[in-house]
Amino acid sequence: MDDSPRILHIAAWDDRFLAWLLDILLVGVVLSALGEAAGVFSLLTGSLSATTPFTGLNGLGLFVYWTVLEGRQGQSAGKMVMNIAVTDERGDAIDYGTAAVESFGKAFLLPIDIIVGWLAYEEDGVRLFNKLSSTIVIETDEAEAEKPSDVEYVYPSER
Repeated sequence: MDDSPRILHIAAWDDRFLAWLLDILLVGVVLSALGEAAGVFSLLTGSLSATTPFTGLNGLGLFVYWTVLEGRQGQSAGKMVMNIAVTDERGDAIDYGTAAVESFGKAFLLPIDIIVGWLAYEEDGVRLFNKLSSTIVIETDEAEAEKPSDVEYVYPSER
């Protein structure tokens, strides 16, 4: 049995930002298309209220998107492109409940989530809701299949 610690490379903030931006654009396009369809329906029926349900759906849409994808496979489309994934602190897959807690901050409270994370957990490279959900974001090409008994984290600033 190998007693060496499992090495997990914590994802850099710029990779996480680019993954987030890709997700925002993807979900934004889908929600905009739904809003446009509702707008066309409103014009055809002479009603302006048909677009009301689509107002403010971005946060909810992003929350559901991140919770489902990251709870199922640890990665959203943006994270897949950037080769990063959300895991628990040992590098193992997370469940839907954990994904919901982790996703809540970035969907609804992102500025607070990031600022508190930077100020309180700068050395750990996590957001507030990563800490609350006991999750980390790692580089997937560095993840190993075996699960040794201990874990060693290598942060971007240490490379």
